[in-house]
Amino acid sequence: MSIWTIFEGGQSMVSRKTWGARFSCFVGGFLARCRKNVHIDKTAMISPEAKICARNAELHIGKNSSVGAGAVVQGAVTIGENCSIQMYSIVSAYKQSPIVIGNNVRMASHCMMVSGNHNFDDPNKPIREQGMKYAPITIEDDVWVASRVNITAGVTIGHGSVIGAGAVVTKDVPPYSIMAGVPAKCIGIRGQKKEK
Repeated sequence: MSIWTIFEGGQSMVSRKTWGARFSCFVGGFLARCRKNVHIDKTAMISPEAKICARNAELHIGKNSSVGAGAVVQGAVTIGENCSIQMYSIVSAYKQSPIVIGNNVRMASHCMMVSGNHNFDDPNKPIREQGMKYAPITIEDDVWVASRVNITAGVTIGHGSVIGAGAVVTKDVPPYSIMAGVPAKCIGIRGQKKEK
């Protein structure tokens, strides 16, 4: 148990409900803003136990957004307003392939998105020597990404979509889709009633 768990009253969500939680947010935001090329709105809530780093790019977190303990947000990442990145999720972007998250996006714990993949075509050469393929990731407004979801490089998730727990998203997702499975497939459209 860390000292921040005590200040936050054991809550997993970053908040400003108590003086301890407010102090924790203040420290988390201060530590993150000290890093080069990190731009965080003063209303955003950052856990002191989150890892925020722009690497060699620019990183932006918008108004009223939150990043939970153990989450990693690094590289060319833009997070809009009223978003939440929960505990132990990873959002990792490269300068040449940014990750852009719109407004009102909810990302549950243990999710992962990385905007690059290793090349591995040549079996006679170590993978580490074969370079990388880069492709941006975009999550449009009002999306819910449930726990343990993996979003691969090059994917766009359309406005208003829901990605079910444990899904692996390898292709673009149309707006208002409900996705589930490995690889993720559309199992419904929000607002459409199923016929009995």
